[in-house]
Amino acid sequence: MCRLLGYATANENISLRDVLGAENLGTFRELSEVHNDGWGAAMVREPEQTAHITDGGAPSPSTGSAIYRNTIAARYDSMFDDIATVGVRGGIWHLRLASSNLPLVLENQQPFYASGLSFIHNGDISDAQGRNITTNRAYPVDLSLVQSTGGRSDSAIYFAIVLQYLGYGYELEEALAQAVRELRSAYPDSSYNCMIQSRDQLIVLEAHNDSVSQRDLQGVTSVYAQYGRADEAKDYRTIRYRAITGSNGEQKGVLAASSGFSQPASEGWNDLGNNTMLVASNRTGAFRIRSI
Repeated sequence: MCRLLGYATANENISLRDVLGAENLGTFRELSEVHNDGWGAAMVREPEQTAHITDGGAPSPSTGSAIYRNTIAARYDSMFDDIATVGVRGGIWHLRLASSNLPLVLENQQPFYASGLSFIHNGDISDAQGRNITTNRAYPVDLSLVQSTGGRSDSAIYFAIVLQYLGYGYELEEALAQAVRELRSAYPDSSYNCMIQSRDQLIVLEAHNDSVSQRDLQGVTSVYAQYGRADEAKDYRTIRYRAITGSNGEQKGVLAASSGFSQPASEGWNDLGNNTMLVASNRTGAFRIRSI
């Protein structure tokens, strides 16, 4: 059970603080009172150094890539504010609440990173008896791809299956859609809400079983109730998005996030919708919506 946030800009380095505003940034961080099993972020940035300069080592990169992960809750990590003020062309952020007794170890902190992609997931991939996919040794996934993610969780297996479809020749958005279709055939009741980022794209997916989500919501609500925040769990699986705009109203990108902080329609927020994907460029800031 996790909170997700991601954004892509029109090739401009913008910080999370500037995208969200100080108040919403503070509210997002305080979600880690509940989602207190660590956090992480993956960012792509327009480098200040000129690209492709040979300086004795490898040529300087055209895109700067960085990942931060910690098993400490975001609200207790002094690095959170520092990273939230770094301007980036695109970024994904993850607040973790561990599920299915998966261990609180750095290997299971997200974002995962492999093959130039970073990945975050909100969901528990288990069958009707509560058996997590990590216990299913017969599941047909390339174990070398799971190992490449660095993780040992159901989310790592999910990411590995996306990588598997990329290896079959699918484009990234369709590789993700194919991975969900495959997983749903074995685990139809699970949530596959996720975000995946490359040096060029941000893809955001909302995908879950509506009827099961309502039952699952009872468990989520009971967790939130322990912190006196039960009312915040009602739209737990919902992902919303809005355009990022400049001072004169021009579109400069897109922001998407799980629920948990103020996302009013009056400020341009829209529900993504179940079984729906947002595909954005972090080069142009353009985005489109498609079904899976």
